[in-house]
Amino acid sequence: MKDKLQPTRDTVFFRDGVRRIDFVLSYVDDKDEKKQERRRAFEANLEKIGLQLETEDKSDSKDQKTYFLKIHAPWDVLATYADVLKIKVPFRESDIPHGQDVPLEWLSRPFRLPDDIIRPQCDYFTYPFDKNKTDFFLIEDKDTFFPPSTRNRIVFYILARCPYYAEGRKDREKTGIKRLLSNGTFNAAFPLHDCRYWKKARKDDGESERYNLYKHWARFLCFYKEQPLNLIRKYYGEKIGIYFAWLGFYTEMLFFAAIMGLICFTYGVLSYDDNISSKEICDPEIGGSIVMCPLCDKKCPFWKLNSTCLSSWQSHLFDNEGTVFFAIFMGIWVTLFLEFWKRRQARLEYQWDLVDFEEEQQQLQIRPEFEIKCTKRRINKITQESEPYLPFSSKCARFSLSATTVLLWISLIVACIIGVIAYRLAVYAAFASIIKDPLRKIQLVGRFITPQLATSVTASCINFAIIMILNFFYEKVAVWITDMEIPKTHLEYENKLTMKMFLFQFVNYYSSCFYVAFFKGKFVGYPGAYSYMLGNLTKLRNEECDPGGCLIELTTQLVIVMAGKQLWGNIQEALLPLMRNWWSSRKGRHNPENHYSRWEQDYVLQNFSQLGLFYEYLEMVIQFGFITLFVASFPLAPLLALFNNILEIRVDAWKFTTQFRRPVASKARNIGAWQEILNAVAILSVVTNAFIMAFTSDMIPRMVYLYVLSKDRSMSGYVNSSLSIYNISQIHPQNMPEERWYDNSTTTCRYRDYRNPPGHQREYDHNMQFWHILAAKMAFIIIMEHVVFVVKFFVAWMIPDVPSDVKARIKRERYLIQEYLHNYEVERLKMQLSASFITEPCSEMTLTSDKQEMLSECL
Repeated sequence: MKDKLQPTRDTVFFRDGVRRIDFVLSYVDDKDEKKQERRRAFEANLEKIGLQLETEDKSDSKDQKTYFLKIHAPWDVLATYADVLKIKVPFRESDIPHGQDVPLEWLSRPFRLPDDIIRPQCDYFTYPFDKNKTDFFLIEDKDTFFPPSTRNRIVFYILARCPYYAEGRKDREKTGIKRLLSNGTFNAAFPLHDCRYWKKARKDDGESERYNLYKHWARFLCFYKEQPLNLIRKYYGEKIGIYFAWLGFYTEMLFFAAIMGLICFTYGVLSYDDNISSKEICDPEIGGSIVMCPLCDKKCPFWKLNSTCLSSWQSHLFDNEGTVFFAIFMGIWVTLFLEFWKRRQARLEYQWDLVDFEEEQQQLQIRPEFEIKCTKRRINKITQESEPYLPFSSKCARFSLSATTVLLWISLIVACIIGVIAYRLAVYAAFASIIKDPLRKIQLVGRFITPQLATSVTASCINFAIIMILNFFYEKVAVWITDMEIPKTHLEYENKLTMKMFLFQFVNYYSSCFYVAFFKGKFVGYPGAYSYMLGNLTKLRNEECDPGGCLIELTTQLVIVMAGKQLWGNIQEALLPLMRNWWSSRKGRHNPENHYSRWEQDYVLQNFSQLGLFYEYLEMVIQFGFITLFVASFPLAPLLALFNNILEIRVDAWKFTTQFRRPVASKARNIGAWQEILNAVAILSVVTNAFIMAFTSDMIPRMVYLYVLSKDRSMSGYVNSSLSIYNISQIHPQNMPEERWYDNSTTTCRYRDYRNPPGHQREYDHNMQFWHILAAKMAFIIIMEHVVFVVKFFVAWMIPDVPSDVKARIKRERYLIQEYLHNYEVERLKMQLSASFITEPCSEMTLTSDKQEMLSECL
C-alpha cells in the first residue's frame, strides 16, 4: 500500500493515459450482499451497452474504504447516443462575420477579458449528428470531437436509464443511477473537473478551463470585468450559462435603477430643510400644543404631536415628490429590462445553437422516473411509437392532492401573519406602558425609538424568522409533491416546482409588506368607534400607522426582510463553505492536493443537485419582487440589490469552480417559467406602486391641500388640517388611559383622519376634504397606471424580441446548411453511382429509371 499517491494520478485519463474518464461512481463496500449484487448487475449492463470501466481499489484511496469506478465512453457509444439525442456538432467553419466594431470601444477595454477567454473556440455551422454521415462533419480526432461537457451529458443519459437487474429478470423499478444513489448502492456520481482551479493541467491532459474560469471569473477582484459566458457554457453547459447571462444582465440593468433611486433619495436629503410639515410637528408652539388621542386602550396615554418629530423627518427622506417620479421610472425600467433581456436571450440562442432546441428537449429529455413509474403505454399520434403515459384519472388525483397541500401551506403562512399582527397589537401596549411620565419623555423607548418603531422592528424580525423556518420545511414538501405528480420531462418538472415554490415564497415574503402597505391604519375607526381585530372577539384594537405615516413602517419592513434575506443567503453561500473548508483542514481530512487523485479531489467537493440552479433563480426573483413591488417606499432598494448581485455573481462563480463537483452539462434555451413570473411581477408592480403612492404615502393629501385648500399655496397649516378633533368626554371608558395626566382645560384630542368636529351637524362623519382626497387618490391611480401601462406596451411594441441582425443570421445559416447538405448528398450519390459503374459489367452499365430519377432530383 502506498502512503502517498503519485502526482501522476492527478489526471482525467485511465491508467493507459489514452482513454478519458467521462464519469466516476464511488461506493463503500459495506459487505451488503444486495448492494454488491446491484453493482455487479449495473456494471455488467453498462459494459453491454459499450461503456468501458476501470476500478480503483479502496487501498489506493485516502480513507482506505472508498472504491472509485471510472467510466469511459468509446467513439461508437458516443456516436450512437449523439445520434439519438440529436446533438448538434460542427460540419463547417462559419463564414458569417462577427458584428462590426463599436464606436468608442476603447472605453470598454478595462472591463473586457482576453479574446481567447471570451471566445474559447471558433464559430461553426452545426447540424444534428448522424452516425451514418460521419464524413459530413469536421472530425479531425474522434477522441476530442465531442467536448467533455457533451461526453458527460451522454454518459449520464445512459446511467439514468441503465437497469441494474440481472439478465433474465425484469423489474422496471430497478433502473437508473438515481435509484442506486438513493438506496446507498453508490454514494456519488459525477464527471471530473479538468484540472485544479489554481493550477493549469499538464499539456497532455488537455485544456485548463476550470483554471481559466477561476482566474478570470471567480475571483472577487474581477467584479468589474465582463463574464466569460462562452467559456461557462462550454465547461458547464447551456443551462448554467444562461443563468449567469441573465444574472449579469439583471445586474447591469440594476445600475440604472440604482442611480435613479440614489438621485431620488438625495433629493429627499437636500429638501430636508424645506419640509414645512415636519417643522410644524417639531415646533413647540404648534406640535407641542397639539394633544393626540391614545393609540391603544388603557396602556397608551395621551401624547403630544411633537414627540414624533424624528420619525416625520425620517419619513420625508422616502415620502417626497421625487418618489412619484421614481415609481413611474421603475414601471418603465422593468419593461425595458424584460424586453432587452429577450433580445439578449435571442442572441445567445443563436450563438449557442439553441434556436430549435425546444422540440428536442420535450421529446428527448423524458425523465427516467416517468418511464419507470408509468407502466401503461399508448401509441404516440405523431411518432406512431409506443410510449408510457399517466392516465387522466391518476393525473387529476395527484393534481388535487398537490393543490390541497399548497393551499394548506399558504393558509399556514396567513395564520402566522395574523399571529404577527396580534403580536404587534399586544406588544405596542407593552411598549407604551413603559412610559411613566408622558409629559417629559413622550412615548420614547430609549431616546429615539417610538413604540411604533420598536413594535415594527421587532415584529419584522420575528416575521423574518418565521419566513426562514417555513421556507426550510416547505422546500422539502414542494419537492415531494412535485415528485408525486410524476412530470413527464425535466422541463415540465422544473416548471411545476417553480410555480409551487414561487407561489409559496410570494405569500411568505411579501404578505407582511402587503399588510403594512395596504391594510395597516386603514381600518382603525375613530375614538368613539374603534375597530378591533376579529371584531369584538378580542380586545386588540386595530393598529394605527406611525405618526410619521405608514410609508416609513413599510420601509422598515422592506429593509429588514430584504436585507436580512440577502445577508442570510450570503452567509449560507460563502461563509459556511469557508468555515467547512477550514474545519476540514483542521481535522486533517485533506492532504495537499498533489498527494491524491483527481477523482478523490472532486469526491470531497459538494454535490451540485439538479435543483441547484432553481434556488439561485428563486433567490433573484424574490429580490426582483422587492425592488419592483414596493420600491416606492424605499428608493435605495435597487442600490442594495446591485451591491448584493455584484457579490452574488462572484460568490456563485467561486462556488461552481472551487466548492462544487462538476455538474452534468444540460441544455436550456431560456430561463423557463421564470420569464412568465417576471412578467407577472412587472405588471403587478405598477398596480402596487400606484396604490402605495395613493394610500400609503401622504403625498396625495399634501398635494390636495397645497393646490385646493391652501389659501397662500404653501404647506403651512397642513398638519392642523390633517388631524380631526374629538371630545375627550365622549371617549368610552375602556379606551381611556389608566393614568389621566391632562388637566381640566384639555377638553379635546386630535387623531389622524378627515372627520367633522364635535358639535357639527354631522359630527364625526367624513368631511368634504376626505372625499376630495379620496377622489384625488383614485384619479392618481388611474392616471399613473394608464400612463405607465401605455408606455410599457409602446416600449414592448417598439423593441422586437429578436434583433434584426440575429434574424438575418439565422436565415443565412439555415440557407447555407441546406446548401451544404444538398451538395454533400449529391457528392455522396455520385460516389455511390461511380462505385456501381465500376463493379457492374460493362454490358449492364445503364442506369435504371429509378436511379435516373433520383439523380435528376438531387441535381
